Amino acid sequence: MERTTRERITDQLREEALSATALAAEFALSTPTTLEHIEHIAASLEETDEQLLVAPPECADCGFTDFDDRLNVPSRCPDCHSEDVTPPAFRIE
Repeated sequence: MERTTRERITDQLREEALSATALAAEFALSTPTTLEHIEHIAASLEETDEQLLVAPPECADCGFTDFDDRLNVPSRCPDCHSEDVTPPAFRIE
């Protein structure tokens, strides 16, 4: 039986930490659709001994990580206003 997209994303996140953008490219999805899958995966993990870990976005220039929305990529750093912000990464452990 063929695995669903959500199951394949879950398998991928068990192997490595990836951003929603990287997952979207890997599975030929839009980033918003990928984030929806990630939210459903996180909810389904609540009844298991696994959890979805999120590495927050980080400003590559000043290291700021205290963004209000930890799931989306901000357009710029609120601290130094740099646009060089790495996206959040997701992993299942």
